Amino acid sequence: MKRRDTVFIGFTLFALFFGAGNLIYPTSLGIEAGTSYWPAIAGFVLTGVGIPVITVTAISLIRNGTIELGSRVHPLFGLLFTAAIYLAIGPFFGIPRAANVAFEMGVQPLAGGSAGMLLLFTIIFFALVFWVSLNPSKIVDRIGQWLTPLLLLSIIGLVIGSFFLLDGSLIQPTEKYQSTPFFTGFLEGYLTMDAIAALAFGIIVITALKERGVTDQKEITRYTLKVGAVTATGLTAVYTSIGWIGAKMASEGSYANGGEILSGAANLMYGQIGTVLLGIIVALACFTTCVGLTVACGQFFNRVFPKLSYNIVITVITLISFAVSNVGLNQIIAYSVPVLVFIYPIAIVLVILAFTHRLFNGSLYVYRGAILMTSIISLYDGLVAFGIDLSAVEGMMQQLPLFSLGLGWVIPAIIGALGGLLFHLFISSDRLIPTDK
Repeated sequence: MKRRDTVFIGFTLFALFFGAGNLIYPTSLGIEAGTSYWPAIAGFVLTGVGIPVITVTAISLIRNGTIELGSRVHPLFGLLFTAAIYLAIGPFFGIPRAANVAFEMGVQPLAGGSAGMLLLFTIIFFALVFWVSLNPSKIVDRIGQWLTPLLLLSIIGLVIGSFFLLDGSLIQPTEKYQSTPFFTGFLEGYLTMDAIAALAFGIIVITALKERGVTDQKEITRYTLKVGAVTATGLTAVYTSIGWIGAKMASEGSYANGGEILSGAANLMYGQIGTVLLGIIVALACFTTCVGLTVACGQFFNRVFPKLSYNIVITVITLISFAVSNVGLNQIIAYSVPVLVFIYPIAIVLVILAFTHRLFNGSLYVYRGAILMTSIISLYDGLVAFGIDLSAVEGMMQQLPLFSLGLGWVIPAIIGALGGLLFHLFISSDRLIPTDK
């Protein structure tokens, strides 16, 4: 491994993470947080940068990736939960959302937004995604060495302009950012999907390291940390800068979403050239993310179902993603939020357990207790987000510590883990997961 290899893999991971939500949500946070911007963006960076990078590192500690991590609860849970993650971040939500954002922010301002134009765009877009995804061994070369530098240069052009050409002042924060801006920003970081995407992207990083001769498990983890540091530096700089653009745009008018904020800012700073610059940023960001997700899904389902070749799997994934993309961005977001609210806490708890695995000798009861209690609370949150009336148990849920902050699952997860540990110590001390995993 050379230093430039570490940088290129870090650039690749940055590009894989940096997609649709990473453009939209920091900007929306900026305009809503106003004078509370800095604590809000700090919370956002924790879930949008810190947890994903930690998750990739956690995957490097496990020989067979996410499915083995889930199997520490139960083999069936490992398979189903991992499949749900790949489907959510892949053809059902993540990939179609990125394609729609690329269209709405990159093409629509210049060519119009008719259904026919969306259809034509998605045909071309997914044909390119499919072509690049056909050879996953080249993904670091194609993305890390070529697309990411171009993406970063485009973002730098937009950000530099915001410091010199935007004179707007910060406004008072909206209601949700007034009392607990840090925790509100923390929850907004969920929407990037990066923490669960990291469960998929981790295997891409590990594969890239192995192709460069890194095979020792400790060395893989060490280099993964270095790669993660490169990625974290880039993501943190970009999120804070783009969020600051949103904060400075608050006094310029009202906007429906982060895409409109960025479009308005680009036009205000550079005119039509700004619109083209933003289009390049969005197209590259969304394209690299879609390629990464397609490759990750293809590799996973090819391993689970070996009779299905990698090329067949990515063909199916591409076709499903193409079909869902033409449903429209608003519908995709509406259905994705409840799923993310349910999956995210479980993924976070699994990652924490992976890092503390040796402290409790890998007891499966600790895993089961923590995940069971987390799942109960996150299922409630997901159903409520979906619009289902659960007022019958709402009063009981509101008694949970941190519930008002959207973190009602934290204490139950701890209780479940401690309960599982006690059960292991006093009843079933012989049932351990081998600690070398």
